[in-house]
Amino acid sequence: MALTPDDVVTKQFQHVRFKEGFDPDEVDDFLDEIVVEWRKTIAENEELKAKLAALESGDAPAAESTETPAPVPAASEEPAPVIESAPAPVASTGSDGTPPAAASAGIIELAQRLHDEHVAEGVSKRDQLISDAQTQAASILADAEAKGRDEIARLDKERAILETRITELRQFERDYRTQLRSWMEGKLRDLETTNTSSGATPVSTIGL
Repeated sequence: MALTPDDVVTKQFQHVRFKEGFDPDEVDDFLDEIVVEWRKTIAENEELKAKLAALESGDAPAAESTETPAPVPAASEEPAPVIESAPAPVASTGSDGTPPAAASAGIIELAQRLHDEHVAEGVSKRDQLISDAQTQAASILADAEAKGRDEIARLDKERAILETRITELRQFERDYRTQLRSWMEGKLRDLETTNTSSGATPVSTIGL
């Protein structure tokens, strides 16, 4: 589809943030100037097309299309003046002297270049944002993995300490029971010895 001045006027560009770029107001003003010159060039082209169509259809001005042959002068008459044909119309040019077609092509090329620059800048910004997001995600993941390893190591250390403490308590319980049993057996032996020496019935004989 051919590009028109209205396409330039209604073109919407995506705003760029967090990065240096063109001033949107300056770009809009320059595009307005392009549209004005472009419309002027289109009007001149339409006028030239109308003139060319008129010439091709034979509807030229009377001075150019209704010329009659000059009468043959008599011997005593002065020769008739020679009628010169009107010069061919000269194509108008732009304000800088360039032909309309060249000016139009230059404006289109400039508008396309500005569009390509905005697109390239948007693609570059998008790629930069994606790269930054991937780097940040990798950093967060690495930190989480490091914290997870540290937490697991801490829990393993605490578990080892608790297991050692449980083993010590169990050993203490066994030693305490052994010592208590030995102490009670010693007391029972002492009691039996005392009863035997005094003639009393031994404690072991009464079922204690």
